[in-house]
Amino acid sequence: MREWIPISTSPKGRLALAAVQEFGARPFDEVTVGELAAAATVTTGALYHHFGSKLGLYAFVRDDVEQRMLDRMEGAIAASPAPSGRSTAVMAALLIGFDFAVREGFLRILGDPPAGADHDRLAELLNATTTPASPVLGRVLAAAWRAALVAVAEGSDSTQAREALAALEFRLAS
Repeated sequence: MREWIPISTSPKGRLALAAVQEFGARPFDEVTVGELAAAATVTTGALYHHFGSKLGLYAFVRDDVEQRMLDRMEGAIAASPAPSGRSTAVMAALLIGFDFAVREGFLRILGDPPAGADHDRLAELLNATTTPASPVLGRVLAAAWRAALVAVAEGSDSTQAREALAALEFRLAS
């Protein structure tokens, strides 16, 4: 499992750490380049030099955070009994990913759909895990998972959001 260890003393590392914190707590559109630069104690020029744009910085940190979450979800799927336990595997993955995102404070960066991305890696993973494979089911499950994270980001109790997510298991088993 990958663990991300930025070089926090470099301007690029400080920008990445600031971006994880800011994009984890607030939607992409609410975070400004100036705030990111100030939080990293660099100039806005440093942000553009290292990442090209706010979207470039977001994509950099989102990719890392999302990969750490997907690694955990894939592990949950692999540990579940196959093939009769596909709905159990999907639910275990959703709950493990949820717990990780809440614990690490990645509510918004993972709760919002990927900004500027060509594809949705979470929906693709869920699609590949469901039997029979259904691109629509993967998208629906990813949307429900993200809605639970956003609910927590907006002040809902994480236990209640997790229970709501777990209630999907009844539908997956049908």
